[in-house]
Formats: sequence, structure tokens, C-alpha cells
Amino acid sequence: MSDNQVNQKRRRLLIGATSAVGAVGVGGVAVPFIGSWSPSARAKAAGAPVKADIGKLEPGQMVIIEWRGKPVFIVRRTKETVANLGKLDDSLRDPTCLEGEQPEYVSDEYRSIKAEYLVLVGICTHLGCSPKYRPELAPEDLGDEWLGGFFCPCHGSRFDLAGRVYKGVPAPTNLTVPPYKYTSDTTLIIGVDEEEA
Repeated sequence: MSDNQVNQKRRRLLIGATSAVGAVGVGGVAVPFIGSWSPSARAKAAGAPVKADIGKLEPGQMVIIEWRGKPVFIVRRTKETVANLGKLDDSLRDPTCLEGEQPEYVSDEYRSIKAEYLVLVGICTHLGCSPKYRPELAPEDLGDEWLGGFFCPCHGSRFDLAGRVYKGVPAPTNLTVPPYKYTSDTTLIIGVDEEEA
């Protein structure tokens, strides 16, 4: 073998090795760069729909789920609570739910897809405090006419168990109903409209 043939073999080997190392280097740089184009897990979670299992929720109980950094109240209303909703119309600022934020498919007095379950964003429409769930009837501090609902301790706003605001309180509108849909009798997804497949 001549020196020329040995140099050509060595050159081919070096070119091949350099090309392989260069390809690995380019891949090593490209993967994180391309990956940075995708939203982070935190960003996805910030706007992503949230699944809630309500199968173990007893009548009268409430669970709080976080969606988009906000508390969402899910209340399983009792039959008595549902029956009492119609008795409050004269005390409410917007009993027919013409103002405020809610999907069209929850525009009745129950403000829900199923009368038994209430889904609300748990932020007062006055200055953004979180109202307290007060399901008891006629407690001493809220008066004899209180039929259960939400009381905002910051400035005294009151909402019934459909999230409708009472007259004469600082909150201007009803509590917000987020978009949601049921995927089964015991599971719902918050952040996805009922009409969406």
C-alpha cells in the first residue's frame, strides 16, 4: 500500500467521523431549539380544560377545582335548594340572568346544564375576592330570609345557590359560569363548551 492510498483511507475515515460528530452536534442544538417553539407544560395547563370527578360529591357539598388559575366551585344542590331558587326572584338584581358571563346553554334560573349541579367561577364580580359557600338556611349573621348561597366577606356581596347576585350589594353582576360539559354522569370538563365534540 502506498502512502497516497493510506492518506486517502485516513482522510475518508476522518471525514466520516467529523460528519457523524457534526450531525450529532446539529441534532443536539436543533432538538432544544425546535422544542422551545412548543408551549411549556405550565402554559398548556394555564388554558387547558380540567376534568372533575363529581361521583363522590354528596348533596349539599361543594368541591373547588382550579382552572386557569381561578377557583371553580362545583356544588351538588339538594332538591330543597333547587326548589328554593324560584322563591328569590324579588330579592335578586338579575334573576333572569341577562347580564354577566355564562354560556347560552345555562341561561335558565338554575344556571346549569343539570339542575342538581352548579358550576361557577368562585370570584366575586365586585373586586375579585373569593365568596364563601354558605349553604345553611337562615343563619344568624345573614338573616332569616337567607336560603343558602355565597357570601363575599370582603364587602358583603351575596349570591344565591345559582350564583345570582342580590339587590343592594356591591357586586354588579352574577357570578361567572365557565364553559363546561359532561363526559359521563359523574365527570365533567371545565373549559370546553357543551356544543364542542
